[in-house]
Amino acid sequence: MPDAPSSKSSPSVGRKPLISGNWKMNLNHFEATVFLDKLRYLVTPDDLNHVEVSVHPPFTDIRTVQTFVESEKVEIALGAQNCHWEDTGAFTGEVSPAFLAKLNVRYVIVGHSERRELFGETDQWVNRKLQAVLKHAMVPILCVGETLEERESGSTEAKVTGQVQAGLAGVTPDQVAAMVIAYEPIWAIGTGRTATTEDAQAVCASIRATVAASAGSDAAAVVRIQYGGSVKPSNAAELMAQPDIDGALVGGASLEPEDFAQVVQFRLAGV
Repeated sequence: MPDAPSSKSSPSVGRKPLISGNWKMNLNHFEATVFLDKLRYLVTPDDLNHVEVSVHPPFTDIRTVQTFVESEKVEIALGAQNCHWEDTGAFTGEVSPAFLAKLNVRYVIVGHSERRELFGETDQWVNRKLQAVLKHAMVPILCVGETLEERESGSTEAKVTGQVQAGLAGVTPDQVAAMVIAYEPIWAIGTGRTATTEDAQAVCASIRATVAASAGSDAAAVVRIQYGGSVKPSNAAELMAQPDIDGALVGGASLEPEDFAQVVQFRLAGV
């Protein structure tokens, strides 16, 4: 693979970290309000000058979260966990990207490993969803990652590279530059196990090189790559110090405002 720019210290890069809280199927609309009311006092304006934050509640919470962050002027971006690729139609139980855009959703997770593993989403479906998110001027967070079996067999790079290439099919370099890619090793999600910082950095660097090959070095230099997989306050700073890791997709630790705030404030750990 061709080399891709990776240094965060380069003034031409300047990738602002994105910390995203994926609530999954947790927190009802009332609990969401309580969470955000606590979080806004824990995360300071100075924190938000250095780090961008998004929260991704269940669909039933989105309108409540939108109303709260807009009325209270909280500088947290609203995200969604999934969407369909069609705007309207006979798709019972699905949610249109057009509906999300009307609620001022900024980020949409596509291809999360739980969607792929539990609900059978294919690379083709993920690409169609990603294109739909872009069509409605929202930012996709494309998730990629390998199983434990794939890691142990030495096929991590092949699996992740294939997912990145399939996800970015038909996407312009400018669109790639503005989106987010999340590396989430499936074996580390919700298990308490975390990839070593060296392993996480190596895969994220490989992702950036794949982007360079697919969309060019300019897009690779600015696309943000998150790490996801048992991220918590105790390991966030070390992970974020890696040159190709530009944020975190946080699961369990995003359900407690104190824990999530500490992840957002990783820079205060002195790394």
